Amino acid sequence: MKTLNKVLAVCALGLAMLSPAFAAEDKGTSEQAVAMVKKAIAYVKEVGKEKAFAEFANTSNTQFHDRDLYLFVYDLNGNTLAHGNNPKMIGKNLIDLKDGDGKPIIREMIALVNSKGKGWADYKWPSPVSKALEPKSSYVEKVDNYFVGCGIYK
Repeated sequence: MKTLNKVLAVCALGLAMLSPAFAAEDKGTSEQAVAMVKKAIAYVKEVGKEKAFAEFANTSNTQFHDRDLYLFVYDLNGNTLAHGNNPKMIGKNLIDLKDGDGKPIIREMIALVNSKGKGWADYKWPSPVSKALEPKSSYVEKVDNYFVGCGIYK
């Protein structure tokens, strides 16, 4: 019986050590978010905004949806042009949208892309996986008069 308990303890310890690695695979990385934005921008240039934005919002398109990674596109006035997690946001002006802490996230992203062209914005947003409000960091990159973004949940 003692041998069985030791074997079970070792197995439990091994699983506990592996679980962070498996959990990490459930979430996208910052490198994957940047790569998705770059791929999206190239896709817009290849097929045009109308077709590309429709594909970004198409949740069955695995090219632009990966676990908790999805794309969003806003113009520089805060109008939603595409949203990979919530198509109901498309066409709405969200310039005054605030996160769970009251931070005006779209305004911050617009200021960031206007000043630097690209970068990371931190805020809190509901995870499409857990549905809970979680810390998020989104990579955004300006293209003409709009920006494309993809965020990671921390």
